Amino acid sequence: MTAASLTIVLPAYNEEDRLTSSLDELFGYLRRRDRMGREAAGRDGQIGPGALPDEIQVLVVDDGSTDTTAELVRARSESTEPPLGIRLDLLVLPHGGKGAAVRAGMLAAAADLIVFADADMATPPDQLPKLTAALADHDVALGSRIQPDGRDMRRSQPAYRRMLGRAFHGLASVWVVGPVQDTQCGFKGFTRAAAHDLFTRQQITSIVFDVELIHIARRRGYTVAIVPILWSDKRGSRMAARPGLALRVAWDLFRIPLLHRRG
Repeated sequence: MTAASLTIVLPAYNEEDRLTSSLDELFGYLRRRDRMGREAAGRDGQIGPGALPDEIQVLVVDDGSTDTTAELVRARSESTEPPLGIRLDLLVLPHGGKGAAVRAGMLAAAADLIVFADADMATPPDQLPKLTAALADHDVALGSRIQPDGRDMRRSQPAYRRMLGRAFHGLASVWVVGPVQDTQCGFKGFTRAAAHDLFTRQQITSIVFDVELIHIARRRGYTVAIVPILWSDKRGSRMAARPGLALRVAWDLFRIPLLHRRG
């Protein structure tokens, strides 16, 4: 069945400096897509027409921001006078971390397809049709920064981030996610049924929540597509490499299979 609607969930915490340009980029793409007869024009020219549904909701989840993130969203024209087929909504929560914000947004969405993406548009919006196309015959579509020829888009990250990423993947692949090579890409899509099932079961709210979702999806037998996407490193990450975070990550990775050992 062809999907008629799509929700794009954007978790945001104190994003006043970046959110305006990100939403300009996202809505600019969506409007161009409308003018092109709702054709999804991917950068490589390989995405065919109709890959995005006609009705699109952008849902910004404000994770307890202390700046003007929420006010910026409320003031945009897409919130007050949404264009035909596209609307911008806001969900405001107490601060609970990215995993909690994504979970709330995914469970609040009622569209046929639900995608979450980073609010900085590290993955450009013209990659959306790649996920929605994969969801035509899969339950879950995982964006991957590793290209079919082996190139890794993460090479633009600082050396310490790449080193930590390799250590993280080594532990996660053995204990939790199997052959998935890029668990932490912040660009993932789900059918509504899969999203509501998986995110209802999600218990981890730290940066390891992606790993938990993949683990649950594998255990519950959902079909999973790995989708190579374009990505660029956006400076301004709030993740600090500190001992406390490393211990939290290790503990969360260890306990994911234990939390879901009964399915």
